[in-house]
Amino acid sequence: MILRRALTWLLWVVVPVIVWSQQPSDLKPVADQLAASIYTGSSMATLRELTDGIGGRVTGTPSYVSATEWAAAKFRSYGIENVRLDPFTIPAGWERGSASGRMVAPLSRPLYVASVGWSPSTAAGGVQALVAAISDLAPEKLQAVTDQLQGKIVFLDMGKILAEGYAKALPKLDAAWPVFQEAGVVTVIMADHETNDVLNAHTMSWNAKLLPLPVAEVGMEDGALIQRELEHGPVTIQISLENKTAGETKVNNVIAEIRGRERPNEWILIGAHLDSWDFGTGAQDNGTGAITVLEVARAMKALGKAPRRSVRFALWGGEEEGILGSYAYVHAHKSELKNCAVVLNTDNGSGHPKGWKVEGREDLREAMQPWSDGLLQTIGGGDLSMETTYDTDHGPFLLQGIPALDLWVDMSKYFEMHHKSSDTLDKVDLLHFKAGEAIVAVTAYALAESEKPIARHIDHEAVEEILKNAKLDELLEHVGVWKP
Repeated sequence: MILRRALTWLLWVVVPVIVWSQQPSDLKPVADQLAASIYTGSSMATLRELTDGIGGRVTGTPSYVSATEWAAAKFRSYGIENVRLDPFTIPAGWERGSASGRMVAPLSRPLYVASVGWSPSTAAGGVQALVAAISDLAPEKLQAVTDQLQGKIVFLDMGKILAEGYAKALPKLDAAWPVFQEAGVVTVIMADHETNDVLNAHTMSWNAKLLPLPVAEVGMEDGALIQRELEHGPVTIQISLENKTAGETKVNNVIAEIRGRERPNEWILIGAHLDSWDFGTGAQDNGTGAITVLEVARAMKALGKAPRRSVRFALWGGEEEGILGSYAYVHAHKSELKNCAVVLNTDNGSGHPKGWKVEGREDLREAMQPWSDGLLQTIGGGDLSMETTYDTDHGPFLLQGIPALDLWVDMSKYFEMHHKSSDTLDKVDLLHFKAGEAIVAVTAYALAESEKPIARHIDHEAVEEILKNAKLDELLEHVGVWKP
């Protein structure tokens, strides 16, 4: 009853504002219809099907495969005929198994332990070994201690290693793996950064490559205990990790399309990643984004009249392992990217929506401003941010110079759930979620319907300047997605 009253209030207060806003007369009723369809739609029920029904969706696992088949069926149930599974491959498949750990000496204590994503298993029965702490991965520092690592469990002090920033630390970490292997390290562990021994799911491998050694994380407090005991003498730990691994694995993106009525070969793209980690059920990261794409497709198809340009809807795989699905799509479809007018992405949870990030492009901000000041301001999405990121699936399109918009929401509570067991349906705020969906729907229709594309494609040099200003160029060059 409370939910029904809230939705009724929104339809009386929010939707009529769209009607009163000073927009082209032919766009007013369509924006009105889209927002009403979103607010009265069943996106929370659809999100429940995905999260409670399928659960966590690690790329390439059976649950991810189930999610792609479910999503394709959803698109078709909305009357969209152009639906397909678009394949790409990842170097290795991985599925989490069991993990256990214990400090054996000088104290006997259980440890909160989980495998890092794409970690191989330990030897059968686990390993038990002395711990060697490492806080500096500079090559000369590692070489000085390699003769002390044979048969040891290496404890990485990630607080100190990451103090210089991820972009600087990642190349050193990548270079350290063969050193650890040659030295005879048996397992690597690190402490999580969350209090109360809460563990975050993550990987230390870009591009879904199997890690060269078994790698586990322990709770923050457990890590602090290990460090304290190491200050007084040797520490022995027992670790057991069992995971399912495979070789090269095919993964599918899910692609659907509503053909444009006048310019079908020109298209906009609305995307979000479908994969998630597996501690929770991926409700905020990125169930809400994936359902937004589905719901906008449903609402747009229900209009009964296609927009001027085609609209593609994409649910990506492999985002959590290095934004792999959208990157593969960009390179597989490079010949037709010249016809892509704009990309809209959503992957920041269901916090209170603000508007759009324009990814460092002043020309895109200026082009969006009239829409933001008018149509989007009236539904709470009128703000624009110049922040540049390569943290989700707009990134590969940004690198190609394509105008890219990333939904901008309040993320002040987001990391309380991000990659944790608490990322479940009950944390999703219905009204914020609906508001974000409405902003995506109205923006997408406006940009697909507009007479001129929102902005031009920019060249390689202009993209490089944006990356340098955002201090992303060195990191992206290191992981192999960018060449200056």
